[in-house]
Amino acid sequence: MFGKVLIANRGEIAVRVIRTCRELGIATVAVYSDLDRDALHVRLADEAYALGGTTAAESYLNTEKILETIKRSGAEAVHPGYGFFSENTDFARAITDMGVTFIGPPPGAIEIMGDKISSRVAAEEAGVSGVPGDNTVLTDPQQVIDFGTAQGWPVAIKAAFGGGGRGMRVVHSAEEAAGALESAQSESLKGFGRSECYVERYLTWPRHVEMQVFADTHGNTIWIGERDCSCQRRHQKLIEESPAPDFPDEIRQAMGAAAVKVAEACGYINAGTVEFLYQDGEFFFLEMNTRLQVEHPVTELTVGLDLVELQLRVAAGEAIPYSQDEIAARRNGHAMEARINAEDPAGGRFLPSPGKITRFRRPDGFGVRTDAGYDEGDEVSQYYDNLVAKLIVWGTDRDQARRRLIRALEETEIEGVATTIPAHLAILRHPDFAAGQHSTKWVEDRLDLSGIAAPVLGGPVEGADGETKVQRDVDVEVDGRRYSVKVWVPEGVAAAAPVGAGPGAGGKAAGGTRPARTRGAAAGGAAGSGNVTVPMQGTIVKVLVAVGDTVEVGQPICILEAMKMENHVNAERAGTIKEILAAAGQAVATGDVVAVIGD
Repeated sequence: MFGKVLIANRGEIAVRVIRTCRELGIATVAVYSDLDRDALHVRLADEAYALGGTTAAESYLNTEKILETIKRSGAEAVHPGYGFFSENTDFARAITDMGVTFIGPPPGAIEIMGDKISSRVAAEEAGVSGVPGDNTVLTDPQQVIDFGTAQGWPVAIKAAFGGGGRGMRVVHSAEEAAGALESAQSESLKGFGRSECYVERYLTWPRHVEMQVFADTHGNTIWIGERDCSCQRRHQKLIEESPAPDFPDEIRQAMGAAAVKVAEACGYINAGTVEFLYQDGEFFFLEMNTRLQVEHPVTELTVGLDLVELQLRVAAGEAIPYSQDEIAARRNGHAMEARINAEDPAGGRFLPSPGKITRFRRPDGFGVRTDAGYDEGDEVSQYYDNLVAKLIVWGTDRDQARRRLIRALEETEIEGVATTIPAHLAILRHPDFAAGQHSTKWVEDRLDLSGIAAPVLGGPVEGADGETKVQRDVDVEVDGRRYSVKVWVPEGVAAAAPVGAGPGAGGKAAGGTRPARTRGAAAGGAAGSGNVTVPMQGTIVKVLVAVGDTVEVGQPICILEAMKMENHVNAERAGTIKEILAAAGQAVATGDVVAVIGD
C-alpha cells in the first residue's frame, strides 16, 4: 500500500479521499488555490501545498504546478477525484512517466474512453450499441443541421472530453445550431481544456442508468451495480439511487455484462462507470466515465464496500477480492443521494448562489450519511463547482429510503447561500417520483417548481424605516408550550441575542414578522425597470446585443459564467438597448447592471 497520496482536487471529493486514506494509515497531500487556503480539504490533509491563482485554470488545472508539488511532497500516488484532470490523458501519462502511480485507469484507456467519440467506436466494436449519432468532430454548424435534418429534431451537441452535462446543448431547429455549437465548445474548453464536440440523437423520454465497474491488473473485471440518475436539470444530476426502480433483472444482467465488455475492450483498470440511456425496454451505450462518480456512495451503501479503498488497493496492485457472484450476494436494500448545490431553484431557474456559509447543521439518524466539502464559515466561490454536500441515505426498500431522505433534508440547515434542498423535497414528495415514473426530462418538463423558494437565511434585511435588521431564531413559551419563532431585530441588538436551533430548510417554518430575503430570483432585473441586472456574481462571457438593438421580453442580453456553468441573462421588458455597461471578460457582482433598455 502507498505511504503518501496527493489528491489533485478540492471540495467534497478531496475530503472523501482523505478520510479513507487516513483510515488506511496513508499520509495525504492537499493542493489549494488562493481562494481555498483555508478550505476543509486543506484543513484535513496531513500536508498542503499552494498552487496559487484563483480560477481553475490558474490552479487545479495547472499541470506544471501540480507535477512540481508531487515532486516536492514525495507522494507515491495521485488520486484525481472527479472533474479537473480526472479524465485527462496527458495528465495521467505525465504522472506515470514520473514513476508515480495514477489512481485510475491507464492513460490509454482514458484516451479511448475519455474521448466520447472514440468510446462510442470502442463500444460498437465490443458489440454494445450506442445512441445513434455522428462520431465526427464538429467544426461547422452545418454538420449539426445535416444530422438533424436526417435524424429528426431535437439533437444533442456534446463535449467529446466532458461530462456532467457541461458542454452539452440540445438543438431543436436548424436556426439554433450555430449558437448552440459555439456555446457548447466554449463551455467545454473552460471546463475540460478541450473544445471538441459531436452530435447524437436526443431521446424523448429516457432514463439515465449507469453501471459501476471495477477491473484489476490480475484479469478480473466485475460490475458492482446500477444507479438511476434520471432526476436532472440542465443535464446536471439532482438525485441518484440504487438499484434503479422498475428495472427488470434481465435488463440489469444484460446491462452489467455490456458494461464489462466495454471496460475490457479498452484494457480498463480501476473504477469506472459505463453510462446508458434506457427507454422502452432497450438500453443504449452513452459514454464511459473513466473515474469515480459523484454518486458512488449509493453503490457503497447497497453493497457495503468503500469504493475509494478498493481504488487504492487495485492501484497498489492487489486483486479485487470478490467474484461477480459474491458482489451479487452483498447487495442489500436501497440507497438515495441528494446533491446539495449552492443554487437557487426558485421558479425552476437553479441560479448559482455563491457566498459564505453562515450556518451548516448536518442531519443524523440511522442510515444517514453526509459527504461535505464545506463547513460552517467556509466560502462557496463562483470559480468552482457549486456542490456543497451530498446527503445519502439507506433503507430496506425504496420507499423507506425516499422517506428517510425527506426527513434528513428537512433536518439539514444551511444558511448564507441558497441551496437546492427545496427542489429535492419537491421531487421526493411527487407521486411520479414515488412511483418511479420519471425520466431525464421529467424535472424540466413536468415538475412544477414555480411555488418553491430557497431563502438565504441569516443575512441582513432593510426594515421599513431603512434600518438594517438581522434574522434570529428565538424560543418562546406560551401557556407552557414551547414555540420557535423567527424575528428581525436591529443589527446591533441582534449581535447579543441568543440564537436558537430553528427548523431547517424545507422543514416547518415557524412564524415571523418579515419574509426572508431570497437571492437570484430574477433573471434580469425587475420587470419594467429597464435595468438588466445579473442575478449572481460571475464573469461575462459574451454580450449578445448592441446599443440601438430592439429586444423582446425574455431575449438573452449576455452570457454569464458562474460556478463553471454558462447562464443567459435575459431582458424582462421589451424596448431598445440604450446602454451596454459590461464587456466580455468582466467580473460582475450580484445586482450589477449590465445593460439599460428604454422605449
